[in-house]
Amino acid sequence: MPTILIIDDEEAIRNALRDILEMEDYEVEEAKDGIDALSKIKQNSYDAIICDIKMPKMDGMEVLERAQLICPDVPIIMISGHGDIDTAVETVKKGAFDYISKPPDLNRLLITIRNALDKSSLVSETKVLKKKISKSKTQEIVGNSAGIIKIKETIERIAPTEARVLITGPNGTGKELVARWIHEKSERADKLLVEVNCAAIPSELIESELFGHEKGAFTSAIKQRIGKFEQAHGGTLFLDEIGDMSLSAQAKVLRALQEHKITRVGGDKDLKVDVRVIAATNKDLRKEINEGRFREDLYHRLAVIIIQVPSLNDRKDDIPMLVEHFVESVCNDYGRSVKKVQPDAIKLLQEQDWTGNIRELRNVIERLIILSDVEITLSDVQNYVSPTMQRFNQISNLVAQFDSFETLLEEIKAEWDRKHLSI
Repeated sequence: MPTILIIDDEEAIRNALRDILEMEDYEVEEAKDGIDALSKIKQNSYDAIICDIKMPKMDGMEVLERAQLICPDVPIIMISGHGDIDTAVETVKKGAFDYISKPPDLNRLLITIRNALDKSSLVSETKVLKKKISKSKTQEIVGNSAGIIKIKETIERIAPTEARVLITGPNGTGKELVARWIHEKSERADKLLVEVNCAAIPSELIESELFGHEKGAFTSAIKQRIGKFEQAHGGTLFLDEIGDMSLSAQAKVLRALQEHKITRVGGDKDLKVDVRVIAATNKDLRKEINEGRFREDLYHRLAVIIIQVPSLNDRKDDIPMLVEHFVESVCNDYGRSVKKVQPDAIKLLQEQDWTGNIRELRNVIERLIILSDVEITLSDVQNYVSPTMQRFNQISNLVAQFDSFETLLEEIKAEWDRKHLSI
């Protein structure tokens, strides 16, 4: 049910409009002056607003201007018993949906409200469609720091080739975005980019996910399944968190890279695949190789080109650009006007310890947009960011200390076992 806010200092007018609108199955709220109205507009969402022009404390023209800053897409219908043609023109120029003289003609009022709600609905649908389109497009890599410039230059050089790429860096730095840009700028851009999160798939299912399976290959294999390698044929396969892949799956991936062939689980037929593989990991694969958890021959197959994505703490000069980018993105997603971020608030954000990298910064900006007023201020960052991050860092330090202590216990136990066995 659409909700309409009536703003008028005359109680009789408010009551009359309420009766008319409720008979048409609209939900109605009232405000007796502009200050009361702006307070309600900040706290609630409305489908349309009817606002008187001549009111005490704050006139309707000022309410119109301020309301448009808070909810720019909500249609506002201005009414007045003292207006003329010039007043009507001025209200429409300032962004009002329409102007109606008092006492309002019932039919015209209802038609105007229906038109206003239709416009509001179209605006909402357009935003949803734009959001879907924007999400389907690859986002830009934001930043001008030396590390980011080097990554952009590397992408321009390697994207048109068929070279395999290994992208390294901590969680949340944007490794998948780098992979998408390599695909977008490659000659395979008109084909699929298929993404696989190796860490999110159980080890017993990873082979079926990558190579597919034949019907009856195992208990739950009730029909044939096409794997990610086949889905990406002619395009690009992005293996995210490849450091978490099982050794048996690594052996099959190595064969696929060497021979450009795969075999479905439970099958005996070789299938040719034409796939460019891009891999990413947050682990030190050299260390994983030394500890027997990653195949060295696969590492050399994947790491033809290595791109190291820096942590946010190593590129804090990019934070102002990233903040501006995320503010615009989040505000557009929420259908709000873009909020301004005060310089001292950005400075404080640059001083934070970003253990969660770009992903954490994006979440923080979303939190600030939701909880802040018209602007994001220094106090907003102090209230909604700093204490949370301090507690998170304290917990992270405790976890790190516990891990170190656990490692020490394991070393002591191993030394004890060695001495005990030697005796």
